[in-house]
Amino acid sequence: MQLDDLVSKVSRLPPSRQQEVIDFVAFLEQRYGSSTNDEQPDWSERQFKDMSAQQAMRGIEGEPDLYSDDDLKERWQ
Repeated sequence: MQLDDLVSKVSRLPPSRQQEVIDFVAFLEQRYGSSTNDEQPDWSERQFKDMSAQQAMRGIEGEPDLYSDDDLKERWQ
């Protein structure tokens, strides 16, 4: 895929998804980009899980609550 194709595809995404692509590219650059000592940086398991959870939860802050606390309680009949 050429750079022009990539830019075209990303530009068709909604702004929140474009930001996700930018964040992922920054992650790849940090992980695999050139470093001064030619050693690849390595994320700890905790750092990777934190980043993964942040990406999974991105954009849901403004979504309406679908369930109340009462919906979460188990009901016996």
